[in-house]
This record gives sequence, C-alpha cells and structure tokens, in this order.
Amino acid sequence: MRWGGSGGGNIEDRRGMGPAGAVGGVGAGGVILALIGYFVFGIDPSTTTSVLGGASQVQQQEGVRGAPADEAGRFVDVVSGNVDAVWTQVFAQSGQQYRPPESIVLYDRATGTGCGMGQSAMGPFYCPTDRKVYLDLTFWQDMETQLGARGEAARAYVIAHEIGHHVQNLSGAMEQSRRMGARGAESGAVRLELQADCYAGVWVHHASAVSNGQVVLEARDIEDGLRAAAAVGDDTLQRKSQGRVMPDAFTHGSSEQRMRWFRVGVQSGDPAACDTFRAARL
Repeated sequence: MRWGGSGGGNIEDRRGMGPAGAVGGVGAGGVILALIGYFVFGIDPSTTTSVLGGASQVQQQEGVRGAPADEAGRFVDVVSGNVDAVWTQVFAQSGQQYRPPESIVLYDRATGTGCGMGQSAMGPFYCPTDRKVYLDLTFWQDMETQLGARGEAARAYVIAHEIGHHVQNLSGAMEQSRRMGARGAESGAVRLELQADCYAGVWVHHASAVSNGQVVLEARDIEDGLRAAAAVGDDTLQRKSQGRVMPDAFTHGSSEQRMRWFRVGVQSGDPAACDTFRAARL
C-alpha cells in the first residue's frame, strides 16, 4: 500500500489526555461498544457492558483538531480522508450528499464518548450518538501480535470498516439492525457487521481512483485486507478465547463470511451489492 500527501484533516487527537469523569447507566450506545469488544478480542459483550456500567453519560472531551504530525496519525488522516472522498462520490452518484463523521478520534487507554466510556480493550469503534470513530493506535500492534493481521492495508481495512458504520448510521441500517437482535448467526448485529465489511471493500474498489495518487492499493493489499477480515471472524475469535465455536453467540459473522462480503465490495464497488439485510445467504 502506498500513501502520502495531506489527509482530510478530520482528526481529533486526544492522545495523552486522561479520560473525563462518567456518570449514569448503560445506554444503547454502550451495548454497541460491548459488541465492538467482542469484534476485536473475543470479549464477552456482557463483560464489557458491566465495565461500561455507570458510564453512558460522560463528560465530553475535545482534542486537538487537524492533521497530526506523527506518521501513525498521518496515516489515519490520509486513509480516513480517502474513505470519505469515496463515499462523497458514491453518494453523489445517487443524488445524495454524504456527511463525514464528526471526527476520527485518536486516544489512548480510555476516553469519554457519546456512547459511554470508550476503552482500549474494545478496539476501534464507531459511536452513532456523537457520529465519531474512536481509535487507540496501540491496536495496530495488537492486530499483528494477537490477531496475526499485518500490513498497512489491514489497518486501513479497520478504518474503512468503522466509517462504514457511519454510512449505516446515515442510511438507517443501524436502526434496522437493532430491531433484529444483537446475537446469533442470523442476527441484525451480524448483518450490520458484514455490510460494514462489504462497505470497506467498496472503498478499496474506488480508493486509488479518487486519491490523486495519495492512496494506492495493489492486489497484495487486498489479500492483507482479507486476512484482517478473517482474523476477526466470530468463529476464529471464539476458538482462540474458549476453544469452541458457538454460532448462537455470533455478533460479527464467521471468518468466511467476513472475507466473502469484503470481497463482494471489492469486486462490485457498489454499496447496493452489500445488502446483507435481504441476502438469502449470509
């Protein structure tokens, strides 16, 4: 993967800031964060929800806005800016206006969010309440050491997946998912995550064309993205964490499903092909 130049500048850098105080109970956003914990490390959603207890209302924080100076921050800025550029173009083709996330928040350890207290153990997540994506960049090392997902393209896949959730928030798919249930192989949660994987593939399809050379993806980068998708499949994470697969507890889909839907997006470049809510086969 090749990248460079300036990014979208939609970064809110909270690194080095301590978390704000939190009060209140767990809301719908807290449940979403609990599911994200399972997405990355196989954490049981009920465990993460208990951690979030007393944290649905938090003191909002504000980081430094603009383009970061360090390489890791610049990477997020350039990739997220490119993802937004792709969705701006895709929305325009259907006569709609795309509204980017409020910001991509970089933080470490913990931070206040509109969905409760965000923590590193949850991995990257999107909060629909404040429309922000949250990233603790130590996750890149965890991807390599704990999940075996290496390369910058694997990191870019994660960013595109989370912004895919923002697209779902704009389209109403996130609310549709909530009505269908949060766990199980056919649940709304699984359908939502597989669609976000497909949307990440849509970004890959268009990324190089809209970037003016700032982001260039090659065939081996697509393979890195596929490996990242496989690494975070429910079945793979369950085998690692508990030695067996429990489809009734799925929240994100199997490795095979995540790879397949990512590939659908890459090959079609069409978000309409990503309708996991009507698909006969997940």
